[in-house]
Amino acid sequence: MPVYRYKAVNPAGAVATGELEAANEAEIVERLRDQGMLPMQVGRAVEGRSTLGQASAGAAPRRRRSIFAAKKVTHDQLGNLTRELATLLRAGLPLDRALEILIQLAAAPPVAALLQQVRDDVRGGKSLSQALDARRDVFSRFYVNIVRAGEAGGALGVVLTRLADTMERNKELRDSVTAALIYPTILILVAVASVMVLLVWVVPQFEQTFAQAGKALPLATQVVVVVGKFLRAWWWALLTGVVVVALWTRRRLDNPGVRRRWDARVLRMPLVGDLVVKVEVARFARTLATLLANGVTLLAGLTIVKETLGNVVLAGALDGVIAQLREGKGFGAPLAATGLYPRLVTQMILVGEESGRMEEMLTRVAEVYDREVQVAIKRFLAILEPVMILGLAVLIGGIVFSILLGVMGMSELVQ
Repeated sequence: MPVYRYKAVNPAGAVATGELEAANEAEIVERLRDQGMLPMQVGRAVEGRSTLGQASAGAAPRRRRSIFAAKKVTHDQLGNLTRELATLLRAGLPLDRALEILIQLAAAPPVAALLQQVRDDVRGGKSLSQALDARRDVFSRFYVNIVRAGEAGGALGVVLTRLADTMERNKELRDSVTAALIYPTILILVAVASVMVLLVWVVPQFEQTFAQAGKALPLATQVVVVVGKFLRAWWWALLTGVVVVALWTRRRLDNPGVRRRWDARVLRMPLVGDLVVKVEVARFARTLATLLANGVTLLAGLTIVKETLGNVVLAGALDGVIAQLREGKGFGAPLAATGLYPRLVTQMILVGEESGRMEEMLTRVAEVYDREVQVAIKRFLAILEPVMILGLAVLIGGIVFSILLGVMGMSELVQ
């Protein structure tokens, strides 16, 4: 049977490591729990080493720095950290001891440094939410408010578990969109590389032959030859121009007015706008449901959710909703009046208001739009992929055809 190396917290609160033989990881977890231990990490041991590293019990593991390692705490690391902290707190460990254990288990130096700072603040008398709020570059306002609500309700472990679940679902949503963009991106890169090879290396092979023929070339062939010469002589200027335009565009989008016009234009784009709305609605509904489930008021929750939305037009529409909610005009009707959120969303929110089950309805909205995002991605790719392939074929075929026109003209001259 394979050998697995584990890290677990023993009844005394210390980190213990070891190796056990078992058929799978689930069996290791069950055996550790039978021994009264709280499993934190389980990994397959390979040739005397483990995927968990060589850390001794009760000592901080040695961490090798890599030039490819992230210099800051990533979203994935934050999600894992939240899940592990929730597990330790629900097992009954005090907060400072749980943080100490997580420092020992930290696989990356930035995570260990962050946890040490938080632990020092907690030992200095600050609450966990105060310690996190001082590090807004890592912990969002949403995260901090969820933790603060858990502290107020005395159920920090349970609240952190819900938070970890929300972060995982948002990550799955983000990853599904990212994965959908991989193939089109590769296709674009292949198209650019193919055109560059044809114009920079293939076309020059015919230029001398065309020049010796002493006959005027067809217009299409002349255009291809001129473009090839330009790319060979000024490729660096073209590359510099692309970089400058990209940086200028990014800087322009930092301007609130420009960003708002751009996001409004994105919402009007066929297919893309529909996909953006569904992604944002899924994130909006899940985040607000999580906040409400942990005791945050609807008014405060909307203010926090506004900061999590990526599209400033959809986020800005919530300003009017929040203002009308303060005046007692409700949530669903003002949201529907914006005309930006799908009718299904506003109707389910109205039902939630009338029945007093707002959290449940928002959770259903998130689940519905998670599925809608997957359908929208498939629809988007089903149209985009053949269009891109056809465009690539036309572009490369046009270059090849223009060269053939020049060759055919030379053949006629010889005859």
